[in-house]
Amino acid sequence: MPFPLELAVDPVTLAVLAAVAFLAGFIDAIAGGGGLLTIPALLTAGLPPHLVLGTNKLCATFGSGIASFTFYRRRLFDPRQWRNALLATAIGAALGAVLAHWLPAEWLNQMLPVVVFGCGLYLLFGRTPDTVQASDAPIARGRQWPQGLGLGFYDGVAGPGTGAFWTVSSLLLYPLDLVRASGVARSMNFVSNAVALGVFIVGGQVAWLLGIAMGLALMAGAFLGARTAIKGGAKFIRPVFILVVLALTARLAWQHWFGAA
Repeated sequence: MPFPLELAVDPVTLAVLAAVAFLAGFIDAIAGGGGLLTIPALLTAGLPPHLVLGTNKLCATFGSGIASFTFYRRRLFDPRQWRNALLATAIGAALGAVLAHWLPAEWLNQMLPVVVFGCGLYLLFGRTPDTVQASDAPIARGRQWPQGLGLGFYDGVAGPGTGAFWTVSSLLLYPLDLVRASGVARSMNFVSNAVALGVFIVGGQVAWLLGIAMGLALMAGAFLGARTAIKGGAKFIRPVFILVVLALTARLAWQHWFGAA
C-alpha cells in the first residue's frame, strides 16, 4: 500500500489543524487527552479513519516526545526505575497496533466513559500525595508489567485518554506526587505512540506532510505545557486534569453511547 505523502488540504484548514494541534499538545503535556482534539480535527479534514489513527500517532509522537524529554531533564522521570514499564508498554503497543484492524473494540468504547469518569472522581476527591515522600519512596517494579501491557495495548488499539489513564493508575499504584505521575505518563505515552506509529508506517497508514505539520505545532504546545505543569505543580495540574477528564468523558459518552460523530 503506497504511503499517502500529500493530501488536498487548503492553507486555512492546515492553519486551523495546526492551531488545534498546538492546543492539544499543551493540554496533553499537562493532563493527557490531546487525542480528544486531534482525532476529530483530522476527521473533519477528510481523512479516512485508518489514516486518522496513523497520522494522529505521528502527531502524538512529536508531542509526547518533547514533553517526556522535558520531564526527564528536570529529573522528574528516571528511566532506570521504570524499565519494566517501558518494555511492557512497547510490547503492549505493538500488539495493540497490529491487532487494531481485527480486534472489535465496541465493548471498550462503551465502557471507556465510565472508566474515565471514575478517574476524574478519584482526583476530585482523592488526596494528592506529598512530594517529598513520593520522591524518596521505592517504586514497585512488579506492578509495571500489567500496567504497561494493558495501557500500551489500549494506546495501540485506540488511544484517547491514555495519558490520563497513566497518570491516575500511577497515582494509585505507586507513591508518586501528581507532577512525577505526569512525568511517567508522558514518557510511557511517548513509548506507546512511537511503537504504534512504527506499525502504522509499515501499513502505509500515515499522511506524512499533514502529520509532520501538525506534529511540529503539537510539539511546541507540549513543550510549553510541560514547562507550565512542572512550574505550576499539582495545584495547577489537578484542575486542568479534572477538566480534561470530564470533557473526555462527555465526548466519549456522546460518541459511543448516543452514536454522535
